[in-house]
Amino acid sequence: MDIEYVRRQFPALNRDFIFMDNAGGSQVLGKVIERISGYLTHHNVQLGASYQVSREAGEKLAYATKQVSKFINASQPEEVVIGPSSSMLFRILSLCISKEWQKGDEVIVTNTDHEANVSCWTELKEKGINIRIWNVNPETLELDLRDLKNLLNKNTRLVAVTHCSNLLGTINPVKEIAQIVHKAGALICVDGVAYAPHRKIDVQELDVDFYTFSWYKTYGPHLAVMYGKYNLLLKMDGINHYFFKKKDVPYKFQPGNFNFELTYSLLGLTEYFQEMYKHHFPGISAGSFQKKVEKVYELMAAHEEELSGILLQYLNSNPKIRIIGSPFLNKEKRVPTISFVHSELKSDEIVQQIDEYRIGIRFGDFYAKKLIQALNLEEKNGVVRVSLVHYNTKAEVDRLVWALSKIL
Repeated sequence: MDIEYVRRQFPALNRDFIFMDNAGGSQVLGKVIERISGYLTHHNVQLGASYQVSREAGEKLAYATKQVSKFINASQPEEVVIGPSSSMLFRILSLCISKEWQKGDEVIVTNTDHEANVSCWTELKEKGINIRIWNVNPETLELDLRDLKNLLNKNTRLVAVTHCSNLLGTINPVKEIAQIVHKAGALICVDGVAYAPHRKIDVQELDVDFYTFSWYKTYGPHLAVMYGKYNLLLKMDGINHYFFKKKDVPYKFQPGNFNFELTYSLLGLTEYFQEMYKHHFPGISAGSFQKKVEKVYELMAAHEEELSGILLQYLNSNPKIRIIGSPFLNKEKRVPTISFVHSELKSDEIVQQIDEYRIGIRFGDFYAKKLIQALNLEEKNGVVRVSLVHYNTKAEVDRLVWALSKIL
């Protein structure tokens, strides 16, 4: 991967600072910023009017939504629900789908997920929905599929699980999980927030029922998207005004509509993947847009694996450090979101000293509170988390390792 080419696409990377808190929010592509400005300058009108500018704005937003649907390989644009955050979209989904459920129905959640895909389900207990917990194996720090099979029963309506832990960095076998869940007659809802910046999403290949992630952690604006199978979205009641009917998908899930300029700016992200492909594979036809996205993500994953190797090698060499997650280098099993604790220092003490080196990393529970509690890491003030993405460089990771060696 041409790292210099990549870094030129992100204006914020020109400053003298190292961004390694990317799982909390990535830097934004210049193309995305330009699209936001362009929309507000030329098409900042309400949709649905007969005049030309309004018609043009509607066409542009429809095109942007269509490109998003291609990006995740949805079968049609109506399966794409745009919202302000993943947390909000999960909440909307739980409110709408639970209207179809009865007292005694069950939902399975994990203790490894970000709370966005947990609390919206656990709070349904007030409606008589039973909640079962799929606990992480404390030794392997992985979710055991046998445990899931034991939790599933005829009353299970939905399983909520993360594609990749935002704390452990572990990639879960979502396609296999979906097969198990569907065999039991239930639905699956996936949190892809920590996965989307690093790997291609193909919702049809995964055969998931619902899939949500945030663009502001995937090089775009503060916006999120939820995929839902059309037949499932169609039969649900929405939360929009009373005069919107069940057939009004996805608008019935988007009260107040979606953010126009931010949605339009997503074209900058889809263009980035196409231009990345053209830059790295000149003259080679990949066929579909999805194939180009896949090849670019493969480049990113290989580069990120190299970066992870430098940091993991250092952390594994220090007997006072315990990596929370897989300590091994394997891009098929983990992303470069790497968490650890120190036997003597608390996590906040480490991070606050790293701040002085103009390197942005973070400590805490990252809204995966149940996992921190299960691993008894509250007294450490959570973990130290270093979250890398493809625009980070080997030199930046080397500098972090040098800084950590000074402190630890």
